[in-house]
Amino acid sequence: MPSPQSSSRPSVTIVTEAEIRRVIGLDEVVVDCVEAAFRRLAEGGVVMPPILRLDIEAHNGEVDVKTAYVPGLASFAIKISPGFFDNPKLGLASVNGLMTLFSSTTGLIEAVLLDNGYLTDLRTAAAGAVTARHLARADASRVAILGAGVQAALQLEALTLVRSVTEARLWARDPAKAEAAAARLSEQSAMPVRAVATVPEALAGADIVVTTTPATRPLVEAQWLEPGQHVIAMGSDAEHKNEIAPEALVRCDRYVADSLAQTRRLGELHHAIEAGLVGADQAFAELGDVIAGTMPGRTRPDEITLADLTGTGVQDTAIATLAGQRLRAAGAGHVLPL
Repeated sequence: MPSPQSSSRPSVTIVTEAEIRRVIGLDEVVVDCVEAAFRRLAEGGVVMPPILRLDIEAHNGEVDVKTAYVPGLASFAIKISPGFFDNPKLGLASVNGLMTLFSSTTGLIEAVLLDNGYLTDLRTAAAGAVTARHLARADASRVAILGAGVQAALQLEALTLVRSVTEARLWARDPAKAEAAAARLSEQSAMPVRAVATVPEALAGADIVVTTTPATRPLVEAQWLEPGQHVIAMGSDAEHKNEIAPEALVRCDRYVADSLAQTRRLGELHHAIEAGLVGADQAFAELGDVIAGTMPGRTRPDEITLADLTGTGVQDTAIATLAGQRLRAAGAGHVLPL
């Protein structure tokens, strides 16, 4: 991807998913990039408008548009992310979309990243790892994963970057998918990954619990949580989605939001507020505050911690800017004059 300043004539670079995959994958640099974005969100100066969402209920679909300006980054991204959850029945991926990069100085478009949701997958997995880095026990080694999709695999891979994971258990509504995903992950990760029949069986003895489903009714009940666990809830990115029982938020010792403005509206916190268990204006820490050290993370080994991840525009700008830098260094993409 040529530098935007390489010619006096403005141009835009079109980059395919295959080119993007060649230059960026899930590694510690990506995790650090997303962590830095959350820190900047806590430090101020970030401009991040509310998520724009279009629901297409007739086809079990939704489209999210996210963006953020992050001071210090040369570019900002606007992401369009469709999720059509009946697509697997047609042999299609549930999630696709693209990111567009613009100059933070001039507003000129720099690149169109036709990533089909790949960069979103990376930054979502990285956010889970960031929460584990700051909230999971240092000796956490056993992981429970609810869900058998792309994010289940990526979350496990991301966790291995920040904790010494030795085993995992996986649950999904479809037992056949759970078995297939567990076998695939066992081979890919070189660690035992076992499919289990029930959610309580998955959670029992787990140090880290990841929920990565489009569930609309709670999967995790309060009484199933154990002292010392860290829960990464990342499926509730719309008002109707719900993976964690509201009572579980009350049972947790420490709740952390990626963005309180979002989780009060569409995260797991939203359901606890609606149930009357939590005040609408009750104060909680945001992930950026924990990273910056202005709010505490885990303070005791036996604490139950929960990270409510709804997906933020700062993550999209951070990952798209990093991808743009790597693509530019590789000279990737097709340049078109504006």
